[in-house]
Amino acid sequence: MREIKVGLITETVKRLCIDANHELSCDMEEKLRGSLEKEKSPLGKEVLSDLCRNLDAAREIKVPICQDTGMAVVFVDVGQDVHIVGGALNDAINEGVRRGYVDGLLRLSIVCDPLRRVNTGDNTPAVIHTRIVPGDQIKITVAPKGFGSENMSAIRMFTPAASRDDIIDFVVSTVEKAGSKPCPPVVVGVGIGGDFEYAALLAKKALCRPFDTPQQDEFYRQLEEDILSKINALGIGPQGFGGTVTALAVNIEVFATHIAGLPVAVNMGCHVTRHKTAVI
Repeated sequence: MREIKVGLITETVKRLCIDANHELSCDMEEKLRGSLEKEKSPLGKEVLSDLCRNLDAAREIKVPICQDTGMAVVFVDVGQDVHIVGGALNDAINEGVRRGYVDGLLRLSIVCDPLRRVNTGDNTPAVIHTRIVPGDQIKITVAPKGFGSENMSAIRMFTPAASRDDIIDFVVSTVEKAGSKPCPPVVVGVGIGGDFEYAALLAKKALCRPFDTPQQDEFYRQLEEDILSKINALGIGPQGFGGTVTALAVNIEVFATHIAGLPVAVNMGCHVTRHKTAVI
């Protein structure tokens, strides 16, 4: 049994919160910069160039890449041979978020109650998803989620009678209705299967899948490509100014489901879809 102190978890989460807001993951930045070659609209190219210059400026002067530094979504894989000592896991994570956002001078965007809306003053609590996995390590992914894109997300409880085309139309229409609001070019996370809440979780996790890690199932890999092609044919373009690059990627994650259901969730990510990972 390996012991891991909560202080190490807190410091790791703090660092990930700051790093995720200051710099994109390498694969995401490469995808955004690479879209310049695919964009055919002169105005679209100009907008993409501005977005890339924004990344450079944020890195140079060490400020967030977006003013919406997001709600902290934290995925934690805890090895079953780990013993966490010195406190509770969730408390350690929230303390890391608090320090990351306060000490890192990141915008504080969380209200303690959805209707009474008083700011918590430290960007906590985080949304925490924990899994017990084999091993003696803890893997932590911090994915700050801005709500310009989050508000454009959707879920539909299809019946098994729904076709492949029905699913494509739902995802594409979700992007079309969103227009410029999620700050395209977007990353589209799609969760298929499970139940109501698990489909949404799959879609959220899909946004964190590295672009160099393709969908393992050829059937769904082709579905990703078909949806992406239709989205980019919409002509929304970078920041909604028109063009051929409306989405950078469509990532699909799937799970088993009930014989009477076919849940499909779409979680929208903006052009700075952020996530950073560390293993303790």
